[in-house]
Amino acid sequence: MVDLKGLARLFMKKDGTSELDVVYPIKSECQAEMPKTRFKLRAGKTLSARRWYTAFSQDGHLDIEKVLRRIQRGGVHPAIKGVVWEFLLGCFDPNSTFEDRIQLREQRRHQYRTWKAECQKMVPVIGSGRFITAPIINDDRRMIEDSSTDSNLQDDNGLMATSLVDSSLDHGRHVSNAVSEKKVIQWKLNLHQIVGVQAQLSALSQIIKVIDPKLHQHLETEANAVHIVLPLCTYTCTNIGSGWWEYLFAFRMLMVLFRREFSFVDSLYLWELMWAMEYNPNIFSLYEEPRDAAENIVAPKMNEKLLKQYGKFERKNIKTGRTDLHSALAVFLVASVLETKNKRLLKEAKGLDDVVKIMSDITGNLDAKKACKEALKIHKKYLSK
Repeated sequence: MVDLKGLARLFMKKDGTSELDVVYPIKSECQAEMPKTRFKLRAGKTLSARRWYTAFSQDGHLDIEKVLRRIQRGGVHPAIKGVVWEFLLGCFDPNSTFEDRIQLREQRRHQYRTWKAECQKMVPVIGSGRFITAPIINDDRRMIEDSSTDSNLQDDNGLMATSLVDSSLDHGRHVSNAVSEKKVIQWKLNLHQIVGVQAQLSALSQIIKVIDPKLHQHLETEANAVHIVLPLCTYTCTNIGSGWWEYLFAFRMLMVLFRREFSFVDSLYLWELMWAMEYNPNIFSLYEEPRDAAENIVAPKMNEKLLKQYGKFERKNIKTGRTDLHSALAVFLVASVLETKNKRLLKEAKGLDDVVKIMSDITGNLDAKKACKEALKIHKKYLSK
């Protein structure tokens, strides 16, 4: 049995992408359809297992500045992705010790079991392998009774499971006293909902309007033409000029963070670059502390030493006082892709269908590091204006 360090040493002896095939094997019959992987492990740039372990102090404090710098240069070695992602995504405070993290893991396991039990009391479907695709209560906190149309549950094969909806509604009326009514209501209102993509589309619209007004005007004109021509009356007419409809083609890119535009390995690499560039050392406190306590946390006085613990993208936001959470790096990545297709979009796009077709040509042809670099340039340009 090869341990983690041994596996990493074995991989780093090779160059290129051959060793990645060991970690992320692709069936031979699927290889011809897969986008080419551009990411390569590069000694001296990629965060290796050796660099990762030497970034910790004796008691477990992590030198996050050193780690971020390495990831932004060359991504993370596959042998250590899991443990590195825990810090990039705010699961752990880099200032915590080994012992702190052991205790926190145990607390979270216990908390997860508690939350899962509470959720199952609210909606028995939780943990069943099925999912809810529509609200089960309305904004007036009333149960939606028509389960066949408003609360469709589907199993893994997409089959209807309306009987479970009826069961969840009945149980919802008799929730255990151990779970507060307020919490039940909040859960049931949010249970079916996905990420704030509409807000990000609005942010994308604003960014393109600032950095490339000609392209924005073109997309807006074509989108409004579609509103008039297509029989989408009620929905589209109420959303004309809302500042996001003309960018609906970017929904998938934002929803799955370019997973379809890159190979699997390059997608992971892109995500690591994004997380490292957006990293904020306070993210752990915002996730872990109770909401009221988190809101009262006083931000430390900024200096150059402290700023180095932030990613490149977040550092720029802090320096300029930007706090718009919807203007994430992913939004600027979409903007950078749009800019690469600027001439073709202006010349050929006569409607949203044309935009979608033009944008689909980028699948498998993007370079993650180059895309992030261009996104940072657009971010800088946007902030300057």
